[in-house]
Amino acid sequence: MTLVEILRPSCALFLDFDGTMVDLAPQPHAVQVPRRLIDLLQELQAMLGGAVAVISGRPIEQLDGFLQPLRMPTAGVHGAERRSADGHLHLLHTHPLDHVEEAARLLAAQHEGLLVESKRGSLALHYRQAPHLEELCLRAMQDAVSESPGITLLRGKMVVEAKPCGASKGRAIEEFMAEAPFTGRTPVFIGDDVTDEAGFSAVQRLGGTGVKVGDGDSIASRRVADPAALQREFAAALAARTTRTG
Repeated sequence: MTLVEILRPSCALFLDFDGTMVDLAPQPHAVQVPRRLIDLLQELQAMLGGAVAVISGRPIEQLDGFLQPLRMPTAGVHGAERRSADGHLHLLHTHPLDHVEEAARLLAAQHEGLLVESKRGSLALHYRQAPHLEELCLRAMQDAVSESPGITLLRGKMVVEAKPCGASKGRAIEEFMAEAPFTGRTPVFIGDDVTDEAGFSAVQRLGGTGVKVGDGDSIASRRVADPAALQREFAAALAARTTRTG
């Protein structure tokens, strides 16, 4: 089953950002957002009655910058912050990250290629430029998180992140599904990383569809090759809808 068959006007669409809508970049700030993607998102919003949301590990402010002029319903920092369709901002209670930040910055000062990214309630250690340091980064962050109450460790593609225990993409999707314009719709979540598995689990538990972008094990029931292929699938779904309507 393709997205042409899955994406119907009765759906609610949830989208990861990095590696899903856009290609991964060497540095978080270096991703490129094609103008065509913005146009497709606007068309999908119209088709789905506004029931399109971004679910990402990035902060909402960053996502708004990349997707301007769009200002979509968005869950940032894995759900630690969430903006409803009506613009209301929901902030999850966070815990101090001083010990984690100290450990991450010390490691980054000792090894070239590591990048520390501080967010609200979360801290990520990127090793895309130094993949051979994966185990060292994981061990250092695990040790620091074990001494930080209310914090858990999340692994992603070339990144390890400390985040609030209560934050997850699955929980963010469930919260959106209890609000207009998402409530009563069939959820579809599209993501690319292990951090998206909680989102796949949530939508499939609600009778919807998880779509994995790229390779790797996943509980998602459908798969798309890469962000470019996803954009083509979106365009095909919109074209099919226009044809049926016409």
